[in-house]
Amino acid sequence: MTLLFTDREVVAVLDGPGTVDAMRAALLAAYEGRLVAPPRASAPLGGGRMVLTAGHLTGEWYGFRSYDTFGHPEAEQLVVLHDGRTGAVRAVAVGAELGSRRTGGLGGVAVDALARPDATTLGVVGAGGQAWTQVWAAAAVRRLREVTVYCRTPAGRERFAARVRAELGVPARAVASAAEAVRDRDVVVLATTSPTPVLDARDLAPGTHVNSVGFKQHGRAEFGTDLLDVADVLVTDSPAQADAYDPPMLAALPPYAGRLADLGAVLSGAGAGRTGRDEVSVFCSVGLSGTEVFLLDRLVQLAATVAA
Repeated sequence: MTLLFTDREVVAVLDGPGTVDAMRAALLAAYEGRLVAPPRASAPLGGGRMVLTAGHLTGEWYGFRSYDTFGHPEAEQLVVLHDGRTGAVRAVAVGAELGSRRTGGLGGVAVDALARPDATTLGVVGAGGQAWTQVWAAAAVRRLREVTVYCRTPAGRERFAARVRAELGVPARAVASAAEAVRDRDVVVLATTSPTPVLDARDLAPGTHVNSVGFKQHGRAEFGTDLLDVADVLVTDSPAQADAYDPPMLAALPPYAGRLADLGAVLSGAGAGRTGRDEVSVFCSVGLSGTEVFLLDRLVQLAATVAA
């Protein structure tokens, strides 16, 4: 029987610690070659694109996620999980929550692996769904004592701060500028669609860890090369996806080409992460393919446990 999950079931079953744990397992599986995770593919359809990401956990399952870029505010994503032995569709998830929590979970893994163990303060620039799941996942791996938030609209940042207080039980306050949001923070989250930098690296304290969700390439760069200049550790969840952008991420910036390391390698111990308290670390989230399907498989397992 094929199981169907909507956003309501995803929210009810997938908590922060479980999501981060699943994404840590996915990153390790990809690094070890057990998760086949090619770069995303897309089909232009006139006015928008259909985008497909797919993955195969060898010997266990395969599946895909599809979404569109037509700009519909209520557009939903589709994630499909196939049994790797029979080809049967085991589960389908429809909505936005699975993909959003997957991205947040990847960010949570990065915070856990790269932020200082005693990190307790977080500043976030952006107040949308991606910003929320980044903070949600960070709170699962660090005992946060304060969150500061900035976005362009005062009402938006006030709502975000109130949600942090209500749902995470963490003190949070809205601030009037991006600089105020990130200054003297242990962890910084950038989750915007800005085509120009929203961060001045001079506002970061020594030892800060930065999660960037929006930075990709020319035309969408929420931080500038000043952050790359101060970064001691620079990692991504999918070097293959970073290289598949046109132009490839950082390839047009020769001084930084080749510096983008694999977070999976850091997790496995094969790559270097933070080695000093005052080092600045940066995680560029690009979306490791197959992780939505990985999380749907974990959701199926958790739902079965709850039902039992």
